[in-house]
Amino acid sequence: MTARTVRVRGAVAATLATALTTGLAACSNPSGSTAADTAVVGIATEPESLSPLLGYGKDGNSKIFDGLLTHDADMKLKPALAEALPEVSADGRTYTYKLRQGVTFSDGEPFSAKDVEFTYRTILDPKTNNASKTELDAVESVTAQGADRVVFTLKYPYAPFAERTVLPIAPEHLAGRQDVNSGEFTTKPVGTGPYVLTGWSKGEKLSFKANPAYWGGEPAVKKFTMAVVKDDDVRATRLRSGELDAAILPPNLARTFAKDTTRRTFAAKTFDYRDVTLPTHHPVTGDTAVRQALDIAVDRQAMVDKLLEDAGKAAYGPVPTDSGWFTAGTERPYDLERAKQLLDEAGWKAGDDGIRAKDGVRASFPLWYTSGDKIRQDHALAFASDARKAGIEVKTEAGTWEVIEPRMKTDAVLAGGGSPADPDFDQYQLLTSSLAGDGFNNMAQYANPAVDQALLDARRSGDQAVRKAAYDTVQRELAKNPGYVFLTHIDHLYVVNDKWDGLSTQVEPHDHGLGSGPWWNVENWKPKQK
Repeated sequence: MTARTVRVRGAVAATLATALTTGLAACSNPSGSTAADTAVVGIATEPESLSPLLGYGKDGNSKIFDGLLTHDADMKLKPALAEALPEVSADGRTYTYKLRQGVTFSDGEPFSAKDVEFTYRTILDPKTNNASKTELDAVESVTAQGADRVVFTLKYPYAPFAERTVLPIAPEHLAGRQDVNSGEFTTKPVGTGPYVLTGWSKGEKLSFKANPAYWGGEPAVKKFTMAVVKDDDVRATRLRSGELDAAILPPNLARTFAKDTTRRTFAAKTFDYRDVTLPTHHPVTGDTAVRQALDIAVDRQAMVDKLLEDAGKAAYGPVPTDSGWFTAGTERPYDLERAKQLLDEAGWKAGDDGIRAKDGVRASFPLWYTSGDKIRQDHALAFASDARKAGIEVKTEAGTWEVIEPRMKTDAVLAGGGSPADPDFDQYQLLTSSLAGDGFNNMAQYANPAVDQALLDARRSGDQAVRKAAYDTVQRELAKNPGYVFLTHIDHLYVVNDKWDGLSTQVEPHDHGLGSGPWWNVENWKPKQK
C-alpha cells in the first residue's frame, strides 16, 4: 500500500544501483540477453517477512506457497490446494474444503489438513505479529477433519470469506517448531508453490528456482529473480542495460520504451489509489472545513492527464469509478472558488503572504512521500500546488518509511492502497475507528460512527443489496467528511522482454511487487519458439 500491507524496506538508490550491478551480473550475459528459462524482474518494494503467518502473500500469488484457492486471469476464484470451491452451509457460517491429494512441500513432506488448521490458528493467535489478522475476524474455528478435509466455522455470515482462503499455507512441521515472529522460517520459507526460495539479499533481490515436484507441473522458467530497485529511474536504467528482463515503471519512463521492438508494455487495470492522509488530530488537517476544502481544491483530472499520461483515472475514494461498487454522485469536481469559500466561512483568513490562519494557527502542514517514488513525488507536488491556490501551505518532504512511519500520526502522508477482491478488504482497515493510528491502518485516525456501522453491516451480511447500500453510505460520508483526499487510481505499467508466451495481467491491488504484474503466472510462461 502504502505500506499498510507491504512496507518498503531497502537501501538508497545509489546503494541499490551498486548492489544490483554486482548482484545481477550472474543473471545476465555480457550482451544483456538472458536464457529463455531465466527471468529477472525489477520490483519497487519487498516484504519484511516471507512467512504467511506474518502476512506475506495474504492476497495470493506468493510463488513459494499456495492457498486453498487462487485467482484466474479474470480474478475469479479457482481451486489450488483445495480440490474444488468450498461447500457453504445455508446459513453462510460453515465452509468445508476438500483438499487436493498427493501434494508435498518443497522439502518433500506431505501437505495435509493439519497444515491448514495450523496456519489459520497461528495467524489468529494474539501472540502472532500479523497486522492483518483483523481480516479473519469472522473466523470462530478451523478444524482438520482427517488429512483431506478442513471446516471453517464463522461467527457471522461473511460474504467474501472464500476470498480470504487464497492465504498461503505454511508447514506445521517446520514453522510450528519455531518462534512464529522471529524464527528462521520468516526468511527461509518452505511451501507447496511453483518456486523455491534460493536466496534473499534484503534491499537487493530475492532468488527462486522452479519446484520440480510442484503439483501443477514444473515451471518452464527455471530461475526467477525479483530485483528490489526502489528508485524508478534506476529500475529503468537497469532494464535498458539488459540487467532486468522486466520492470514496473511510471508512465513517463515506460513511454521511453515505446519504440523498442524487443520489449512489450503491459498496462494492468487496478484498484490502486494514491491519497493524502489528513490526520484528524492535527490543528490544521483536523478541521473538517480544511479537509472539505482540500478535497475540492485538487485538480484530479489534471493529475491523470499530466502525471499519469492518462494511465489511470480520478479517484474520489478507495473504489474506482468504473467499479460496480462505486456510488454514483460522490464525485467531487474541482472547485477552487468553493474551496476558498469554505475556508472563509470557517474563519481561515488569508494573510499578507496568501497563507491562511485561524486563531493564531497558520494553515500549514508537512506532506511526506517516499523518496525515489516519482509517482508519489509528482502527486505530492501537485497537491501542494493546488492547496496553495486555496491559501493552504503544504510543505513536501521525502524520506524512507523508516523516517515517515513515526510521523504518520501527526503528519500527512502521500499514501496508497486498494484491493479488487472485495470492498471490505481495503475499506475496513482504512476507515474503521477501531484501528485508528494502528500502524498503517487508518493512518488519518478517521472516526465517523456512520462509517463504522456501515463497515460492520457490510462485512457481516451475505446479502449483496445490503452490502452495496452499506458501501454507498461509506462513500457518501467520505464525500461529506473526508479523512483523506483521494487523488488518482493508477494503472500499473510493465515493460517486459518479448521472449515468452503466456503473459497477461490481472486487475491488480495496490501491492504491485511480488504477487502482481505479468509475472503473476510466471509458472505458466513458455519460451517463444524461434
